[in-house]
Amino acid sequence: MCCAAKYRELRVRFSTMRTIPVLLTALVLSACTAAGTSDTSTSLESAVAPSTTAIVVEEGSSTPGTVKMPPQIDTYRVKQVQVGDKELTLAIADNPSLRAQGLMEVTDLEDLDGMLFFWRHDGDAFWMKNTVIPLDIVWFNEDGTFKGRASMEPCTADPCPKYQPDDLEFRYAIEAPTGALDWVTDDTAIVYVDD
Repeated sequence: MCCAAKYRELRVRFSTMRTIPVLLTALVLSACTAAGTSDTSTSLESAVAPSTTAIVVEEGSSTPGTVKMPPQIDTYRVKQVQVGDKELTLAIADNPSLRAQGLMEVTDLEDLDGMLFFWRHDGDAFWMKNTVIPLDIVWFNEDGTFKGRASMEPCTADPCPKYQPDDLEFRYAIEAPTGALDWVTDDTAIVYVDD
């Protein structure tokens, strides 16, 4: 093979090698775009966009909706959760670091109804350290039945009061702005599926 032919062959190979990453990038981007618009029967309940919006799909639906989120918690998953006869849009705090952060520094919940705290074991006491808005909290037992409620005030100095029902044998707690959970009664139950 002469030098010119070898040069053309190497140029074609090099050109192809440069094209492959470009094609792969285009493929990944088109898949990401298609994933946001495709009709899927699997639940996309909690995919979070990189800004302060979350994509939420209601149970049994394949049509996503967006929810404006406070920037302090924009990495939390968001789910539609059945509480009594209402469906609430809640940020989900289901691990120690998310539960510890909670609604600290949040001044406006935007489109959220509140935050659901979920444990796979008995719950923990709550406090309002660095939480700037007054909140109501409602606790629910492992079977979803009502456990108790409290109104909590912001706290900026130690020691902050702790809030809990009579014992820590609960699995769920919902925090929401003061008055937003006034409709919850002793007969209200929560239905939440851990995924």
